[in-house]
Order: sequence, then structure tokens, then C-alpha cells
Amino acid sequence: MAAVAVVEAVSGTDPVAEGLLELIKPPIHQLDLHVHSVRESQVELREHIDNLATELFRINEHQKIALDLDPYVKKLLNARRRVVLVNNILQNAQERLRRLNHNVAKETARRKTMLEASGVFTPRSPSKP
Repeated sequence: MAAVAVVEAVSGTDPVAEGLLELIKPPIHQLDLHVHSVRESQVELREHIDNLATELFRINEHQKIALDLDPYVKKLLNARRRVVLVNNILQNAQERLRRLNHNVAKETARRKTMLEASGVFTPRSPSKP
């Protein structure tokens, strides 16, 4: 929440704030895309771990020679638990990024409207100095 306060304090000032906001937005968006990609990979990994654990149980049941696969199955299940934990952490981080991005855009639009209404800020085209 401290980042939101900093962005709010900066976004109320003239074109410098707009420039800073435009500088901050792309990395936040890129980070959000990477988090989403990692979450998808985590879900896929969790599914593979589940399938492998099921297959190991099935193999263990059909073996004539008693193989003790339980420690390996436990390791797989432990790995799956950690993957789920990391996925939850990533999901929470992505949600916070989404809210931060939304709040920044909302506050920027509000302040820009307020400045334009007061006549302090007039929009310029990027080609004009």
C-alpha cells in the first residue's frame, strides 16, 4: 500500500508524473504476464505430479516383486504440496499487482480530470514541445 501512496503523490503533479507513470506501467504489466505464465506452469507441473503419483501407485499394486515405492510417492506428494503453496503465493502477488495497476490508472485519470477542469493542466500532443 505504500507504493500506492507514492504513486498517488507523484501522479497529482504535471507531465513529470505522467512520464513516471508511463515508465512504471510497462514493467508492472510485464511482471504480471510473467507471474501468469509461471502460475500456468505450476498448474501443469502439479497435474504431472498427480499423474505420476497415480501411476506409481498403480505400478506398485501390480508388481509381483514388492517394491517399496512409498518414499518416492511421499516425495512427489511433498513436491506437489510445495508447488501448490508457490502457486498460491504467486496468485496473491498477481492479484495485488492487478489492484495496484487498477488503482494507479484510476487515480491518474481522476487527477488528470481534476487538473484539466481547473485549467492548470492542458493536454499536449507528444510531438509538440
